[in-house]
Parts: sequence; structure tokens; C-alpha cells
Amino acid sequence: MVFEGLAEKLQNTFKKLKSKGKLTEKDVSEAMREVKLALLEADVNFKVVKDFVRKVKERAVGSDVLESLTPGQQVVKIVNDELTDLMGKTESKITFASKPPTVIMLVGLQGAGKTTTCGKLASLLKKQGKKPLLVAGDIYRPAAIKQLQVVGGQVDVPVFTMGDKQSPVDIAKAGIEFGDNQGNDVILIDTAGRLHIDEELMGELQNVKRNTKPHEILLVVDSMTGQDAVNVAQHFNDSLGIDGVILTKLDGDTRGGAALSVRSVAQKPIKFVGMGEKLTDLEPFHPDRMASRILGMGDVLSLIEKAQANYDAEKARELESKIRKQQFTFEDFLEQLEQMKNMGPISQILDMIPGAGGKQLKNLQVDEKELIHIEAIIQSMTKEERQNPSIINGSRRKRIAIGSGTSVQKVNRLIKQFEQTKKMMKQFTDMDKMGKKGGKFKLPF
Repeated sequence: MVFEGLAEKLQNTFKKLKSKGKLTEKDVSEAMREVKLALLEADVNFKVVKDFVRKVKERAVGSDVLESLTPGQQVVKIVNDELTDLMGKTESKITFASKPPTVIMLVGLQGAGKTTTCGKLASLLKKQGKKPLLVAGDIYRPAAIKQLQVVGGQVDVPVFTMGDKQSPVDIAKAGIEFGDNQGNDVILIDTAGRLHIDEELMGELQNVKRNTKPHEILLVVDSMTGQDAVNVAQHFNDSLGIDGVILTKLDGDTRGGAALSVRSVAQKPIKFVGMGEKLTDLEPFHPDRMASRILGMGDVLSLIEKAQANYDAEKARELESKIRKQQFTFEDFLEQLEQMKNMGPISQILDMIPGAGGKQLKNLQVDEKELIHIEAIIQSMTKEERQNPSIINGSRRKRIAIGSGTSVQKVNRLIKQFEQTKKMMKQFTDMDKMGKKGGKFKLPF
């Protein structure tokens, strides 16, 4: 879970505050001391922590807060506001050129995931109706050009390359000209990285910038490197002048120090975050939504957007009709599993539900492998068996178990759970009917 350690500590601190009817300045000071430690342990920059705690404390010890009816909630609101402000207040979008093509230069150190991020960003822009082109400008790293071609093929975006014998400047200029002639309205230039920042790297990038005049320079950094990511952002901005940051591997960063420090230290916004390995796992960064998730308030807007992007409205209506008519089958169940998987890991989805990311569901173990087993079992059934599970006798269960690489016990358990789910759906349907008729619903026990 993103920010797992920090989120738990902050939520515990504020739970204690909210349990008190009235707050004193001492209560606030003690809470702020805990907040300070939690942020430092999350690898947030020391100066950022110091400034953040000072701002929160100044607002929290005012008479409007301490003398209010809900002082604990008021303090949480202040922290939420300041966290949002710390990460950039509002979403920072790409500035597109008034006259296409928009040229975007992606820079960063080796290992940050720059080439893959090129593909992810191209995929995201395609969904927004853009026609991107990828330009292979990394002529040094072995197989970098081939990797970009593979990534481009996976997201169905063309890749411009001149091999590794031409200079990065010539490749970038030729790529922009080619894209303009082909009607591509966004040109994404994948540049070379180094294992560390040096004069040669910066000189080359400055040369590409000078000759291509990109509309956006986006720095790709690995969020899991913590303070190193923040230092890299500061160095690149000082030497090159970046327009924004893309944080990769945020889904694996349980501390979150980079996300909370980059904006304040480098004075440049986080524009996108990588939330997984799939080429669809790049999301616009919303400071307010991230602050809400850290404080256990969830992120309902992102959850709705994910659902809207992955769920077909017409199919949803058909499914509702099937549930009401008791026609829900294993085929429908399999389709729902596929759509749910497209939304991302279940742990991330739970993180977006208010209250679900905190201690309440801390002990809930979400086994993604179990979903794979369920999928395999259903796919090992015949079409007739999926539509009418009652025909699945002993020999059929054994065949399904062998076909799915599981056991008869697992097949039995899934069929039993499925039947229980159908019964529960029937109860909800009956409740809804009784409610509409004004009658009383009697519990079946």
C-alpha cells in the first residue's frame, strides 16, 4: 500500500486527538511531535517536515480550532489542507502547444523507468484523443531502442528511430519533422540517462533542449529512492530547467518521502505517478486525493474514474437485470473478475475506499493468486457448466480441478461460494421489492 507506514501512524495520532472532547495547546504539540517523527521516518526532507509542522501548529492552536465543538476534526482538516498544499494544491497538466505538434522531452537517470514511462504516457495520451509518436533518442544503453520499439508496439504507437550512429540532437530534430509530416500531435523524445548526474549528461540534454525547444521537459524519477529522488529532481531542475516530475514505482513505495518532498524542494509539480508494471498504470497526480488517502479518507473520485474507464455501462445494466432475474452465471462472474483486474491491484482499490486503507482492514490479506485460481477453475468449465453449475457432478469436478491445476476441494469451495452469493443477491432483490411495495422484510433466521 502507498504510504502504508506514514498513513497508519498519522491516522492513529489523529484518532487519539478526535477521541478527546476538548483540546489544549499541549495536546496539539504532542500530536505534532508524533506527526514530525512519522514524516521523518517516511523519508520526507527535514526542512520540508520542519516547515510543514510549523504551519499546521500555527493554524491548529488558534481559538477557532481549540474552542470549536469538534477540535480534533478541525486539526485533521488543517493537516489535510497543508498536505495538499505541500504536494502542489491541484493537478498539474501537460501544457499542449497551440499549434501541434507538442514536443515533450523525457529525461532522468538510468533505472528510473524512463523508456517504459514513455510508452505509458503515450498510452494515456492516446486515451485522451491524441496521436503520439515516440522518438528513440537513447543511443548509448544497449537495447534501449529495441525496448522502446517493443513498448510502442504494445500500446500501438509508432516509434521513430535512426539507429545508434546518429547524434541525439539529429535524431530528435528528424523525429519532430517526421511526426509533423505524419500528423502526430505529440512527440515524446526518450533521451539517454546515466547511472549518476555528470557534466556530459547535462551537456547533451541541454543541447537537445536548445535544438528542439520542447514545450515540456518531464523528469522521470524512481520514488523508492526517497531523498535521492528529491536530490536528482533538484539537480536536473538547476541544470536543465524541468517543467514537471513523473514518479515511478509509487505503488511499491510504502514510505512516500519523495512524493511529499519533490514539489517543495524542486519547486516543480508532480504531473504523473506510476502505479504498477502494466503500460496502463500511469495516472495523473492529484495532491488533494493523495492527501485524503494518506489520512484514511479514501479517494472516491479516482475509484469512480477507474470504474468508469473499465466498466461498460451497457454491460452493467445487463448484469443488473440478470441479478434481478436470478440469471447470474459463472460466465458473468468471470467477466466481472476481468473488469475488476483491469482496475488494478485490489490493495490499491481498497486504499481508495474511505476508512479501508487504515487499521480497519490492516489484517485483511488480499491474495491476488486466489483470483488467478478462481479464473482458472471457471475457464476449465464447459460453457454449459458455467451457465448451469447444478450439472457439475463428481467426475466433472475432478476434470475441472485437473484442468485448472487446482484441487477438487477448491472447485467445491468455489461452487459453494457462488451459490451462496446468488442466494444473497436474491435476498437483496427481495428487500428492494419489499421496500418498493412498502412491506416488511423478514430476515431468514
